[in-house]
Amino acid sequence: MIRFENVGLRYGTGPEVLRDISFSLPPGSFHFLTGASGAGKSSLLKLMYLAHRPTRGLITLFDRDMASVPRTELPAMRRRIGVVFQDFQLLDHLSALDNVALPLRMAGAPEAEVVEQCAELLRWVGLGNHLDARPPTLSGGQQQRVAIARSVINRPRLLLADEPTGNVDDSIGMRLLYLFEELHKLGATVVIATHNEALIRRFDHPRLHLEHGQLHALPPHSARVAVSTGPR
Repeated sequence: MIRFENVGLRYGTGPEVLRDISFSLPPGSFHFLTGASGAGKSSLLKLMYLAHRPTRGLITLFDRDMASVPRTELPAMRRRIGVVFQDFQLLDHLSALDNVALPLRMAGAPEAEVVEQCAELLRWVGLGNHLDARPPTLSGGQQQRVAIARSVINRPRLLLADEPTGNVDDSIGMRLLYLFEELHKLGATVVIATHNEALIRRFDHPRLHLEHGQLHALPPHSARVAVSTGPR
């Protein structure tokens, strides 16, 4: 699904934010992306969803070398990726339902199907009473749930989320993680950047950990606990 080979990224003439990043994620995998603030998590996600091109190295996505993909083909590739941004990127003049409906309408889905699916998903994330509300009237946590619903409504092959539980309480955070789990079970490849160690421990998935601009692969929490405790 994704392969990075010796990837580096710098902004302008500054030092490299990411350096010598190499990893591969098979289809249908689920990883947490961790690291301190400023470690480069958002930058790495931007490389994954094609918002940035690397300064050096090779990125392969959906079995395509990104360096050889014409810019005219990038929008079609991005439609196969669901992204939850930290700043939500909702359209203020549209209702919650219409924001969520954007990917389906762009794909040409029948309108009756669009309304039914979007309303059902918004109810599931606890916003059934806010279908017609516009983003400025919603709280930060409510806007985040609208953004997450929009990112998953068309069942993307690749789902990337940047701190998706940062503005919600733990009970809603668990519900959102279960939503990502369901998409994972349907075959989506999932990468979630988060600081929430309590949530990470509830889901037994490996993590990609960024430190000083370099990436380290860590096993699932249960494997780390087993190694630390040793045989009984």
